[in-house]
Amino acid sequence: MKKIMLAVGVTVLLASVTAAQKKEQERVENSGVVLTEILNAPDSIPQSVLDKADCVVVLPSVMKFAIGIGGSYGRGVMTCRGGKSFRGRWGAPTMMALEGGSVGFQLGGQATDFVLLLMNPRSAEGILTSKVKLGADASAAAGPVGRNASAETDATLRAEVLSYSRARGLFAGVSLEGSTLRPDNDGNKSLYGKQIGAKEVVLNGAVPPPASAKKLLATLNKQSPTNKSGK
Repeated sequence: MKKIMLAVGVTVLLASVTAAQKKEQERVENSGVVLTEILNAPDSIPQSVLDKADCVVVLPSVMKFAIGIGGSYGRGVMTCRGGKSFRGRWGAPTMMALEGGSVGFQLGGQATDFVLLLMNPRSAEGILTSKVKLGADASAAAGPVGRNASAETDATLRAEVLSYSRARGLFAGVSLEGSTLRPDNDGNKSLYGKQIGAKEVVLNGAVPPPASAKKLLATLNKQSPTNKSGK
């Protein structure tokens, strides 16, 4: 009887691990689809802005809930250009979580896709290490929109993080000040099958990109293969 119970327990555990991994794989795949659709849209993130980003965070279907003035909860991925100076090809994603206040994107419960561009090494390394409050720990601003919009505006020059949203088919720059962005280490464990930190994934190249990240990385390597920030 004990052997039967042990076998059942092992089977249930393996099924749970497999389900968790599949969930994260689907999240990565969905992030690739969302980013591809956004970058292929005619009036999207300016090329000059994307080309100066060190990292990109994609958070598909973030849900707003009403607690006090509102809140948000979302999971997604962060990928960065390779190498310690962020000059290489886009690399393996780390799972991320967005939480906190939703002032600035009150959309009546509508699921919203978010894209965040990290514009310098400080913001990237900070987010990979710990929870970061946007607007406090890292300066944040709504990103400019439009293929021909310039990256040389006061907002984009000052901001460490530029943020965008897509809901009800509309794409726009949006303020996420007051929200927190943090590594989702449980998500990384499920995706990669072992406990591994965000910094190890992104900065140390500790794991190869999973198959689920193929569309995400192919899109970024095609749309913005070179870091043109001049840093």
